[in-house]
Amino acid sequence: MRFDVITLFPELFAPFLASGVTRRAYESGLVDVKLWNPREFADGNYRRVDDRPFGGGPGMVMMAEPLTLCLEKIQADRAASGAPKAPTVLFSPVGKALDHSGVEGWSASVGAVLICGRYEGLDQRFIQAHVDLQISLGDFVLSGGEIAAMALLDAVARLQPGVLNDEGSHQLDSFNPALDGLLDCPHYTRPESWRGQPVPAILMSGNHAHIERWRREQRLALTQRRRPELVQKARLSGYLSESDEAFLADLVENPDKDA
Repeated sequence: MRFDVITLFPELFAPFLASGVTRRAYESGLVDVKLWNPREFADGNYRRVDDRPFGGGPGMVMMAEPLTLCLEKIQADRAASGAPKAPTVLFSPVGKALDHSGVEGWSASVGAVLICGRYEGLDQRFIQAHVDLQISLGDFVLSGGEIAAMALLDAVARLQPGVLNDEGSHQLDSFNPALDGLLDCPHYTRPESWRGQPVPAILMSGNHAHIERWRREQRLALTQRRRPELVQKARLSGYLSESDEAFLADLVENPDKDA
């Protein structure tokens, strides 16, 4: 897949693309990332890409023409290289929040053109003419779309075959269908006792069936306490067993009880 990123700060992506386990996806070409600076498509000595908003108000607005010329160059480059046509995506507060199912969809896609906005945003005429989809990371505002783009790229890259050391590790992530969309359970490692706090005895028992049940109950308890809407979603989907429901009922009656 190929992601073309339109950004005024391409230098921000250099360490991101070369660091961590997900760099394997970028180095191998499993996830091809190309960076484009709209300033290179702006006129004048200053290569201006923003201007004051009509009607007054604070801040500046990214101009439609440099963005359009940049996008047209990307589309021509994709066509010349044989890359399939891909949607144009803008990271914006008005977009649908990105979640695990959305990431899974992108991980099996041909990629996209990702637009990283800056300042007060983009000229609305460009959005109406060229943007196919808007995505949000949540109900907060960033200074630019670069962090959001990196979040999407990282989430997609780690799902590609051969990127993680353990092929199945991402299947036990929070929100994954393999966990019925629940939060993951706590994890422990050596030493067995750390500053007076021991590892839960069940994890040292060697009884894998008991360990898996304990982990299931930990996931249920944590999700019920922190994200109860995910438990309800799993319930409506028919993912909860009778023993799950019995455990949750006891948890509701005894909220201070350890899982």
